[in-house]
Parts: sequence; structure tokens; C-alpha cells
Amino acid sequence: QVQLVESGGGRVQAGGSLRLSCAASGGTFSMYAVGWFRQAPGKEREFIGGINWSGGSVAYTDSVRGRFTISRDNAKKTVYLQMNSLIPEDTAVYYCATSASGSWYDGNYFDYNYWGQGTQVTVSS
Repeated sequence: QVQLVESGGGRVQAGGSLRLSCAASGGTFSMYAVGWFRQAPGKEREFIGGINWSGGSVAYTDSVRGRFTISRDNAKKTVYLQMNSLIPEDTAVYYCATSASGSWYDGNYFDYNYWGQGTQVTVSS
């Protein structure tokens, strides 16, 4: 079983940057793809991007492509979400999750098995 802990959230002004971390313990983290999701108040949880087990394949949703970058360090059992050029619409609770599915890049919620508790990101205008 894998335990995930997100960190790095906070409040930032529009145009600013944050880097979120997703630290894993237990299990065989390096075997899993990792996805990042977010959930804004009153909205469904949405997939924003992910990275395969080796870091060689990365996917992003259109709303964040070009602004966000996902990377991983398997030696540190950590996946990162670098967020630049933040806008108020990025305000949400951000979650990381692992997937053993070959179609992790589709961002299907049900393909993800272990989830972190989330970290709040607030972007003010």
C-alpha cells in the first residue's frame, strides 16, 4: 500500500508560482504513474496532468499545458507539480494519486488507486 502526502500549497497572487510535492511512502512507488487532480469549490474533481512510472511520458490537460510542469524523482519517491503563471481559476484543492493503469493519461478517476489528502492552492487577483 502506498501513502501519499501533498505539500507546497498556499496563497499566491495571480501571475505567481508554486511548486507542489507529492511524497510517497510504502509500496513500490516507482511502478506507478502519478496523476494530479484538483477540485474547486462546487466543482467536480478534474484531472490536470500526470506522469508515467519512469518520467518519460507526461500528459497535461489543455487548461494547464504550458504553465504547469510535472516531474518525478523516484529515488526520493516524490512527484512535483510546478505551477507558473497562476490565475484565480487555478484556485482549488490539489491531489496526487497513483495509477497502475496503462491509460493513466486519460485521467479517469477510477484508474487511480491511492490518493493523498490534498493541499489548498489559492490564487488572488
